Amino acid sequence: MEMSQYGLNGTSLPQTPNDAGQVAATAEHTLRGTWSNHLDFILSLVGNAIGIGNVWRFPYVCYKNGGGAFLIPYVLTVLCCGVPTFFLEVSMGQYFGTGGLTVWRITPIFKGVGYGAAVMSVWLNIYYIVVLCWALFYFFQSLTSQLPWGSCNNWWNTETCVSPYARNSLECWDESYNSTANETFCTVGNLTRVSVLNITDPVKEYWEKRALQISEGIDHPGTVRWELALTLLLAWILCYFCIWKGVKWTGKVVYFTALFPYVLMVILFIRGVTLPGAMTGIRFYLIPDIAKLADITVWVEAVSQVFWSYALVLGSLIALGSYNKFDNNCYKDSLILCTINSCTSFFAGFVIFSVVGFMAEAQQKSVADVAASGPGLAFLAYPTAVLQLPVSPLWSALFFLMVLMLGLDSQFCTIEGFITAVSDEWPKYLRKHKELFILIVCVLSYLGGMYVFQVLDTYAASGMCLISLIMFECLAISWGFGADRWYDCVKEMIGYYPFFWWKLCWKFITPITCFSVFMFNVVIWSPPKYVNYEFPGWTHFVGWLMALSSMLCVPGYAIYKFITSPHPGTWKERLLAITKPELDLEALKNKYTSASMQEATAV
Repeated sequence: MEMSQYGLNGTSLPQTPNDAGQVAATAEHTLRGTWSNHLDFILSLVGNAIGIGNVWRFPYVCYKNGGGAFLIPYVLTVLCCGVPTFFLEVSMGQYFGTGGLTVWRITPIFKGVGYGAAVMSVWLNIYYIVVLCWALFYFFQSLTSQLPWGSCNNWWNTETCVSPYARNSLECWDESYNSTANETFCTVGNLTRVSVLNITDPVKEYWEKRALQISEGIDHPGTVRWELALTLLLAWILCYFCIWKGVKWTGKVVYFTALFPYVLMVILFIRGVTLPGAMTGIRFYLIPDIAKLADITVWVEAVSQVFWSYALVLGSLIALGSYNKFDNNCYKDSLILCTINSCTSFFAGFVIFSVVGFMAEAQQKSVADVAASGPGLAFLAYPTAVLQLPVSPLWSALFFLMVLMLGLDSQFCTIEGFITAVSDEWPKYLRKHKELFILIVCVLSYLGGMYVFQVLDTYAASGMCLISLIMFECLAISWGFGADRWYDCVKEMIGYYPFFWWKLCWKFITPITCFSVFMFNVVIWSPPKYVNYEFPGWTHFVGWLMALSSMLCVPGYAIYKFITSPHPGTWKERLLAITKPELDLEALKNKYTSASMQEATAV
């Protein structure tokens, strides 16, 4: 098929056939940029895929769903869904050398997958930056001689505030009522009779009343203090300057943001396993509960965890892969990166639960009673634990610096995926003004709040949105374009056919798994809550609109493409026409092959 005057990435197509490959590839590399070296690409993928979810979500999900037994559905999901999709997206970006929208010229009817990924990445950018804001806020608050959440003598504390490490020293007694039940009361400060159920915690009060400054509900936004607004602004400024100069600059930033968290993680691990009670926490984390495997929700949790931790179908993997050389061995890279990702998640469990075990022993509670989920693990459990450590501000600052670094590179790589996709789709208007475009995207995304965070987490950035897009992505390549044909394309890049298992996953296993998990999520869906707060009905309506904004992109665009297609034949012929590639694959291969030969000759 003939293309317009602009090629796959918006560059002018050369007029002389003999020099077509070299001229087009050189112009394209100059405009888009490429990785300075292979390590830039590897570290960018490490930073993108390994984020806060590896540290705060995997350990909790693992212990809650059977401990060591959870590794069985987790590893199976990695092999059947995680690695195949990760490899598919990186190889797509590398083969076509373009972002997550333009790449769908490979099978135009499925371009809605690219639009859905772009919409979801916008929601995710708004949602994820809030976590970076909290980590940055706690980091700054840790730079003091006494941690502010360690006492109850602050303006945000209530009269019933008592440190969890001081509760054993309270004067308490039991009172009977209804002749069958007992309730425990304690003397707290000037209050002579306080139910033990009403005693609050300084760490929790700091989180809700100082950090979040949480209001009565989503209908009452409350007053945002200047330091939180400033911290959120600083988080966006950090993201902007990590990507504003393009991929060559980003490739250097990740040397610090991707590697430094591992240094901090090792330091925290060494400190954690030397604490009393650490082994109790680690055993609690690892001891398998095989009976849990009979629960279908455990398998669903494994699928959701793998999909989120691998940063799939957000467009970032396609974008990062698009800056590779055509003959880079993306297959080997994908296997290495997926292994690093899963091993990091597993290792993070030792870092977290060694400290949680110490906290349980110090409070004379079970590990299950002090382990928290989601944001609570990072902003409630760990801050409580470090209060008992010598030089507690140091360990607190190191932990939240690690959280910040883990989240920062995931955030700016997701933004890079969105920027690359949109810039490659409309290069004439955006590529020359990329720095300004990035600035506009960052400014428009500058908002937050805990209730808004929960709604975005449940709907806009939900597992159902992610799972549906992954299913359509695999169907597009394996059935729209053709799995066998795509295997030939991969061979052109790396020189050999990958293991046939991945093709089997693209065609059958991954789509079937995604569809099953999606339907299960629909069946068991219940309105989200934040602790005991129930959201009003209108928030669920708005939430579902946000969720559908990405999920409906695929069928919506397919219908639009079918209606507007100029093909004069029958509906079957028209459907077949909009499924075929809108580009000359042979010319594309020759273009990048010629460029690679030219670079090799120059060297």
